[in-house]
Amino acid sequence: MSLLLSGALLTLALAGLEVRLQPGVARPGDAVLVEVTGATEAPSGQLGSAELVFLPFGKSWVALVGLSVDRKAGPLALEITGKTEGGREQVSGELEVKKPGFRRRQLTVSRRFTNPSRKERQWAAADQKAFGESFDRDFEPWAFDASFGWPRLDEVSAPFGDLRLFNGKKQSQHFGSDINGETGDPIFAANSGEVVMVRECFGSGGTVLIHHGGRLFTSYFHMSAFDVKPGEHVVRGQPLGKVGKSGRVTGPHLHFGVKLDGRWVDPESLLRLDFPTDQSTSPAASPGKP
Repeated sequence: MSLLLSGALLTLALAGLEVRLQPGVARPGDAVLVEVTGATEAPSGQLGSAELVFLPFGKSWVALVGLSVDRKAGPLALEITGKTEGGREQVSGELEVKKPGFRRRQLTVSRRFTNPSRKERQWAAADQKAFGESFDRDFEPWAFDASFGWPRLDEVSAPFGDLRLFNGKKQSQHFGSDINGETGDPIFAANSGEVVMVRECFGSGGTVLIHHGGRLFTSYFHMSAFDVKPGEHVVRGQPLGKVGKSGRVTGPHLHFGVKLDGRWVDPESLLRLDFPTDQSTSPAASPGKP
């Protein structure tokens, strides 16, 4: 077996089976891409205790898995088994996981979000039910054929993983990336997929969810207006709506989130992944981070 390792990529290869692991070194909360070429049917495998579900992507088989934010630093075992023209082969390796270094921040928000009324608690409960129904999808085929792009051309004011203290009392963790913007600024789809939620929510405000296949979702929170409807198929770079300050916020911005097989992961880690059939597109059609 040959092995090639870099900070962004780990490649493991036998006679007929090649496995590419992105990133080569990960953090807790990262999305990890496992690409297999040379297999004549869907391979099987595990990354740590997580079972990998491979779906066809171009001429490759691709699985995505999200690392827990509570994952400890250290090596994570990878094992892949696949059938090739020459027979069944098994590839083993390790993914190195480093310490995350999450920030700690204190925020001040309206008292209604830390001590909601009965009506607002009922609203939040209905939101949670709607989220659960929207996320209840199977490992459907990938709905995209290119890597992911940023939904807005602006700076990230609050990255994934921030440990937050609201009004000095309620601590939580930030499971998304906050992107600067003014009310009315456009928001674009990070990639192609199906719109599975368009809703005014108590905490997340104006919300859009997109399913990209494989139980991979992107979320767009605190919007002031919508340009899409549930059930609509969108393409990468298509307008979804406008930046706003709805829900639990301290000012206008876009909260951009990624949920992978039931786990929130770092959106920036997904955007760094180079999918095997990535095609170049114009900046106008596919917004990116400056």
